[in-house]
Amino acid sequence: MVSDDPILIRRARAARIATIGKRIGYLALLVAMVGFFTGLALDFPPVTVALAIGGLVTACIVLPIPIIIGYGVRAAAREDRERA
Repeated sequence: MVSDDPILIRRARAARIATIGKRIGYLALLVAMVGFFTGLALDFPPVTVALAIGGLVTACIVLPIPIIIGYGVRAAAREDRERA
């Protein structure tokens, strides 16, 4: 079913942005974990330390925004269902 409702279109766009942002943030966490455990096995060469720190910093910057947007989209959809 296709809807021309501008609110639903904006909500779908926000959901897509949140999904992409979460993927980027969780990928950054994965990079940080791989860097840390690789560094643990290799006595922490500078490259692995940079990967771990860079991944954590990226995840801390990127992840909160899409998580909050995702909660907002789900709450709006839940409220629409309850009102209908």
